[in-house]
Amino acid sequence: VMYLLNFRNFLQNVILGAGPDGPYARAMRGEITVSQLVSELEEDCKKFAASLGASLPETFSVAQVFEDIMTQGKLNTALLQAAVTLRNNGFRTCVLTNNWIDDGPQRHITALAFSLLRRHFDLVIESCRVGLKKPDPRIYEYALNVLKAKPQEVIFLDDIGANLKPAQEMGIATIFVKDTNAALKELQDLCGIQLLGHEETLPIACDPVNVTHGYVPIKLGVQLHFVEMGDGPVVCLCHGFPESWFSWRYQIPALAEAGFRVLALDMKGYGDSTAPLGQSGSPSSSPPSGPLRGDKQQKDLVVFLDKLGISQAVFIGHDWGGAVVWNMSLFYPERVRAVAGLNVPYRPANPNVDVMEIIKAHPVLDHQLYFQEPGVAELELEKDLSRTFRIMIRSMRKEVGMFSPLSLSAGGLLAGMPEDPPPSQILAGADLQYFIQQFKKSGFRRPLNWYRNMRANWQWSLSAKDRKVRADPSAAVTRLLSLGLDLRAGAGARLAFSSPSPGLRADEERCQEQPAVPSFPGAERTVAW
Repeated sequence: VMYLLNFRNFLQNVILGAGPDGPYARAMRGEITVSQLVSELEEDCKKFAASLGASLPETFSVAQVFEDIMTQGKLNTALLQAAVTLRNNGFRTCVLTNNWIDDGPQRHITALAFSLLRRHFDLVIESCRVGLKKPDPRIYEYALNVLKAKPQEVIFLDDIGANLKPAQEMGIATIFVKDTNAALKELQDLCGIQLLGHEETLPIACDPVNVTHGYVPIKLGVQLHFVEMGDGPVVCLCHGFPESWFSWRYQIPALAEAGFRVLALDMKGYGDSTAPLGQSGSPSSSPPSGPLRGDKQQKDLVVFLDKLGISQAVFIGHDWGGAVVWNMSLFYPERVRAVAGLNVPYRPANPNVDVMEIIKAHPVLDHQLYFQEPGVAELELEKDLSRTFRIMIRSMRKEVGMFSPLSLSAGGLLAGMPEDPPPSQILAGADLQYFIQQFKKSGFRRPLNWYRNMRANWQWSLSAKDRKVRADPSAAVTRLLSLGLDLRAGAGARLAFSSPSPGLRADEERCQEQPAVPSFPGAERTVAW
């Protein structure tokens, strides 16, 4: 009886006693499912107890043990973060696990866990999918072949010593994981990458090739392209200028892992989203029929939601995308579950001053006047796309010859900046090349047309000047510092949120200190993620 009280030891003896052809081993090789495994183990446990001259208690349940294993399991976040750090430093990462085909009542947990692992690792090898299980040496040979790696190039971590022995014999460096910090210290020493006490690393980003792309036809000549990930309440991400859906590459997986269905759009006229040139290509006095006028943007988003069968969504926008999402909450509040604007807090339109006069009165916004004449800014920005993005999309860290506001005084937006700027710390390598590829498709004409409807948009938005943002929660996240703003002009001005937006929440700085300039999309010309 005392023997049976230690149920885990009892079950372990049943499993090991069955040998390589027992139900557990067959389940690990994918020959039977977990429900079949539970059923066979129940019978084996009864037989084993009888051989000891004992009987199982009425409450005995192998199924309950497996359910407890699933519900009580926890992710080792420290090891996961280390894997992310290694991957960011050029290492290929792989999960090599003994696992069963899960058709049990808790199979959704297995689905969530492996979905997470596949986003964070280059490769996930499950024993049940390849017909081999640890510590069979053949599964290590299989992994080496798939990774195209030699044993001497691999470090293998496991919390079962028996699984490490065959790998060691093959020449693989091994780490026995008993204590996470000790294992990470050993891994750090072997790979030469700081894993303990390091700064927070970048999260996993989307790979444009390995993410779902979708297209929604809005009307003749207009389609919206989007990237989708996750399952749950819908979050629509709307970018600004000069960006694309790819600007959200770090936020998309994080939101998906948090339980949301993420839709990151290419805004109209960007990347694979199309927009006719129409009259939006004319100067700021263009008639309100321009296809990039604000009301058309909101109507297009409503059509986008309708065609995807979505009644409500959380809208998050940056820069021009911020203006779009605030207006969604004003003109289509029934479609907005919650709203947040990054770098563009909501301010109602001022009926007493023409918006173009406001822009002319603030030199920090002179680029918006520069953008009004079709063809001029396009010529400069499209001349060398690599240089354009290396200048316009940078981090806020100080860099020699780079940390200065963009100015038109030298004869152009990028004039006076290095001809061959240093690589951007936030947009380099393959990420930069993807931006270049997208803007080779769209050019800058349509993205710049967003600035060429300023007066029409202002006149349209006056109809909502007395409305309030009712979405709750709503949030504005801003930054004090911007390469595109001259901070000497009236620093310390406060933003008043309570009147136009009763549900609005500011960021942790409470947005108390901001340059005393109008809050326009595009006033900040540097993206920082």
